[in-house]
Amino acid sequence: MPTKVVMGAQWGDEGKGKVIDILAGQSDVVVRSQGGNNAGHTVVAGGEEYKLHLIPSGILYPETLCLIGNGVVVDPKVLLEEIDMLTAKGVDVSNLRVDARAHVILPYHIALDGLSEKARGSAEIGTTKRGIGPCYMDKAERSGIRMHEFIDEALFRRRFKENLDMKNLFIEKVYNEKPLKYEDYIEEYVGYAKRLAPYVTDCTVLLYDAIKAGKKVLFEGAQATLLDIDLGTYPYVTSSHPVSGGVCIGAGVGPTVIDECIGVVKAYTTRVGKGPFPTELFDETGDLIRNRGGEFGTTTGRPRRTGWFDAVIVKFAVRTSGLTSIAVNKIDTLANLGEIKLCSGYKYKGQIITDFPYSLDILAECEPVYETMPGWEGDISNIKSYDELPQNAKNYIRRIEELCDVKVSMVGIGPDRTQILEK
Repeated sequence: MPTKVVMGAQWGDEGKGKVIDILAGQSDVVVRSQGGNNAGHTVVAGGEEYKLHLIPSGILYPETLCLIGNGVVVDPKVLLEEIDMLTAKGVDVSNLRVDARAHVILPYHIALDGLSEKARGSAEIGTTKRGIGPCYMDKAERSGIRMHEFIDEALFRRRFKENLDMKNLFIEKVYNEKPLKYEDYIEEYVGYAKRLAPYVTDCTVLLYDAIKAGKKVLFEGAQATLLDIDLGTYPYVTSSHPVSGGVCIGAGVGPTVIDECIGVVKAYTTRVGKGPFPTELFDETGDLIRNRGGEFGTTTGRPRRTGWFDAVIVKFAVRTSGLTSIAVNKIDTLANLGEIKLCSGYKYKGQIITDFPYSLDILAECEPVYETMPGWEGDISNIKSYDELPQNAKNYIRRIEELCDVKVSMVGIGPDRTQILEK
């Protein structure tokens, strides 16, 4: 089957948008299957920068069908802002569709997200406070509002009132805050629903028909392996399944249709929010990587924590998602550092382990075991083929392949869609 999954193989922010954008140009259908506007893909094309949070990156190709799957939670206000932004830049969004089963993020979700984080105090998870977790909570509790209900005005008015009344009990009694008023939001959101109604359909049918017809389908991942609600560094995770298995549920397809699974990594490691980070750098090198690599969140603007490449993490992603290859981004960021380190294992209670631990308590006690390799000099952002890379850079890529037990298929040397080398 001509289907590919692209997903993050670290803690997110690996540059998936660029890889997805390149592959989207070769695809007939691009599908987003999980998460919400807590994720962000930055795509640079023709000197123009596009920051997308909900709409699949394939939208930049006018002939590509772009689907927001049933596993996504949709903030209608944010979705319409993206539609308007793209339209203003001359991008045709007529090929966008939203699955009727996707759940809707509403004002009470956003309010509860912020109040919950505030109540945790120093134990906060570090969410984006955009209502994603509370929306998935409603989905699991079976009280959520789905897109097909959202665009049914009479039904939405009734369901929104019922849910708001229930959420206000939490807001008032648990968090001791003022309740949200129905009349402050209902007409605004009815207006959003009317604008979004033409995009809402059963995306599982469109996707099935496309696959049966032999069309090329790309499943676009958001967040990353270590943010998976089950397999990630719980509780510092997202509320959905960014691993490859999440695609099947979140897009409504069977696992037998997936042909390739490409994990995207950086040539180093970053993460946002709290939680253990074995290879984190607290020195000038960490600051240099952050500033040179532009390591500030697409969605939040928060500075990312930076560290050396962690092969234990990526090998975990290879194993849990069945990665067939990885794309290594931002190798240009590591130029002119003299020596490069990469983590090949962890030291835990006097023993060396190479499998990622299931417990955060264990991870917090792990010390990275480093290999040091000679770096490379010069600007590599304009080279045109993998063979032109400095030998030390190619040696670094080869060592990543060996430690992670997976082949590298692409190497990113800059932010533009043209700055990627096929290997």
